[in-house]
Amino acid sequence: MSETDNQPSRRMVIKTAGAGLAAGALAPGLLPAAAAEQTASAEPIWSAEYWAQKGPVKLYVYRKRAGAPKPGEAARPVVFLVHGSSNASRSSFDLTVPGRGEYSFMNVLARDGFDVWTMDHEGYGKSDRTDSNSDIASGAADLEAGAVVVKRETGLTKLHYFGESSGALRAGVLAMNRPDLIDRLVLSAFTYTGEGSSTLAKRAEALEFYRTHNRRKRDRDMIRSIFTRDRPGVSDPAVGEALADAELVYGDTVPTGTYLDMTSHLPVVDPLKVKCPVLILRGEYDGISTEADLLNFYRQLPNADRQYVTLPGAAHALVMGINRHQTWYTTRNFLDMPPAQAV
Repeated sequence: MSETDNQPSRRMVIKTAGAGLAAGALAPGLLPAAAAEQTASAEPIWSAEYWAQKGPVKLYVYRKRAGAPKPGEAARPVVFLVHGSSNASRSSFDLTVPGRGEYSFMNVLARDGFDVWTMDHEGYGKSDRTDSNSDIASGAADLEAGAVVVKRETGLTKLHYFGESSGALRAGVLAMNRPDLIDRLVLSAFTYTGEGSSTLAKRAEALEFYRTHNRRKRDRDMIRSIFTRDRPGVSDPAVGEALADAELVYGDTVPTGTYLDMTSHLPVVDPLKVKCPVLILRGEYDGISTEADLLNFYRQLPNADRQYVTLPGAAHALVMGINRHQTWYTTRNFLDMPPAQAV
C-alpha cells in the first residue's frame, strides 16, 4: 500500500454544498463523494485484490478507499481507472516514486471520498496471458467483467470511468456498448480519428508488425520515452525509472492490439453513441491527438453535460506529470458535479 500524502485536499465550499444539495437525486444508499470525503479524511487507505472472469480468462482487479467497507454503510461513488497500452493498472494509477511526493491517483481519489477500482487487462500485469492481442474491443469486454465484481462488492450498477490513452478508447467503447454501466466518463489523453497525430504517424511505421504479432517489445527505454517523446521536462525523470521498475517484473513485452487499432482502425468510438456526461482532458503538448480532432469529437457528443479541458504544462501522461495536480483537481470536480435540474 502506498503511503498517504500529508497535503490536505483543497475542495471548493460551493462544490461541497452543491454535491450535498444533489444527494436526493442519487441512487438510494449512495453517499456523495463530498460527504464521503468528510467521513474518509481521517481514515487510513485500505486496499483489496479481486479476480474477474471473462470466459476462461482471469483478470486481476484492485481496489482502494479510505477505510475498510463496513456492514450497512452507504456505498461511496465508484471510479474505475482504465490503463493504457504499455503499462498495467497499479503502475499506472498507484505508483510510488520515492522522495517525489504523491503519484498514486488511487490514493488521491480515495482521500476525496471515492471508492477507486482498476484492473489489468488481458495480457497485462497479473491478468492471464493468452494468444489474444488484447485489442480495444477485448478491453471493453474486460471492463464489463470488472463491473460484475464491483456490483457484487458495492451494490452499485453505474460507475464513473476514467480512461487514459487507449484506456480512454476502451472506456469509450464500453460507454457505447453498455450505457447502463456508465455514470460519468473522463477521457484522458484520448484520440478520435488520429488525424494530425505525430505519435500515431510514427507508430504506424510498424503497422505490419502489429498485424502479424500479438506482443511487442516494451523495455526500460520505451517506458522512459513515454515521458520525453512529446515535450521533455513536463515529467520528473524519476517517474519513468519508478514505472519501469514496477512494470518490468511482468516482462518486457505487452500486447499489440491497441497499437493496431490506433494506427489502422480509428475511429473506434462514435461520439453520437456516447450518451453519458463526458470530460475530455488533453495535455498542451500531447502528440497522440490534435485539439482540432478532439473538438470534432466533443461537438458531436449528444449530452450537454460535457467539458473539454486543455491542461497547460502537460503532455501525454497527465496523471504522472509535474502538473498532475491539475488533472486530479479537474477530474474530481467533474465527478462531483451535481446533476442539472430540469428547466
